[in-house]
Amino acid sequence: MEYQAKELFAKHGVPVTLGVVVDQPEDAAEAAEKLGGVVVVKAQVKAGGRGKAGGVKLAKSPEEAVEHARAILGMEIKGLTVHRVLVAPAAQIEDEYYFSFLLDRSNRSYLCIASVEGGVEIEEVARTNPDAVKKIPVDPGTGVDQQKAAEIVDGVGFPDALRDQAIAFVQTLWETFVEEDATLTEVNPLARLAGDRLEALDGKMTLDANADFRHEDHAKYVDIDATDPLEAKAREKGLNYVKLDGQVGIIGNGAGLVMSTLDVVAYAGEKHGGVKPANFLDIGGGANAQVMADGLDVILGDSQVKAVLVNVFGGITACDEVANGIVGALDILGDEATKPLVVRLDGNNVDEGRRILSEANHPLVTMVETMDGAADKVAELANA
Repeated sequence: MEYQAKELFAKHGVPVTLGVVVDQPEDAAEAAEKLGGVVVVKAQVKAGGRGKAGGVKLAKSPEEAVEHARAILGMEIKGLTVHRVLVAPAAQIEDEYYFSFLLDRSNRSYLCIASVEGGVEIEEVARTNPDAVKKIPVDPGTGVDQQKAAEIVDGVGFPDALRDQAIAFVQTLWETFVEEDATLTEVNPLARLAGDRLEALDGKMTLDANADFRHEDHAKYVDIDATDPLEAKAREKGLNYVKLDGQVGIIGNGAGLVMSTLDVVAYAGEKHGGVKPANFLDIGGGANAQVMADGLDVILGDSQVKAVLVNVFGGITACDEVANGIVGALDILGDEATKPLVVRLDGNNVDEGRRILSEANHPLVTMVETMDGAADKVAELANA
């Protein structure tokens, strides 16, 4: 969120004013008084277009700040509920620019996107005057030193009066981007304030979760209020889970297989009352009893789920290990497991895996040999 991005900006020396974050309307008055009386009250959600949605308001007094905070807190912006607002001092803006660094996956490098015609209408600028939005590649091996920063500033066309400040800004923003392991660092607007002073008035960052082990402090940036409880539970168990709006729980090993399973179940569901997948859950290569139990525990905790499909292709993890995992998971869950499971196993040690499940003869488990057949069966059970 904006206030979090600004905290990271400040940590690395990017010119920014932090403001005060409040979650109760009455607290906005004290924040406004502390910041000089005239403030901007800004909704804090991970979405663009907050201003157009009515989530950014100028308050000319502490009392007005409370009114705006009361109106904004609890409102929805692009499906996200506002739980906190940032009270920031009003600024005398002379000009607005756009600036960002991002990961350019297609070219396996980094990219700087910037414009001196930026601000809240940057998307419109990009559509009507694309030449005004500069795209400057950044070599991952060399990054952004003073020479590269100067090249960027001159290429974007920052005014001469701001050149030295802009070069310093580019270097500190690059440091923020790299040191925090971000895939996006965006400032919009980067404002030219009275007295020719540059400041990041708004900010957005996307942090790479693959680098969380290097950043213990990043845990505090997770928006718990906006996280689905089941997704939060799965994250605690180390599971790759995404909640969907359907009735068939899905467990598979490998993202490609799970995605294919979602498609096949959705197609099969058309013949069985229109049932759909309820989740994406990839257990990867470690399908032991505890991993399987954790996955089933999360899925069975979804009241929308009526039946579960376990679709596993044995490779690194053999089918007999998966079968033992399913049997062990059902033992661990005991009476908490109440919904039918359709299991499709194929690949390494498939015969042994099927034998284990057959001998277990659990009343909730139905084995089906093919993926299409399993999808049809689980959709039928969910509909019933």
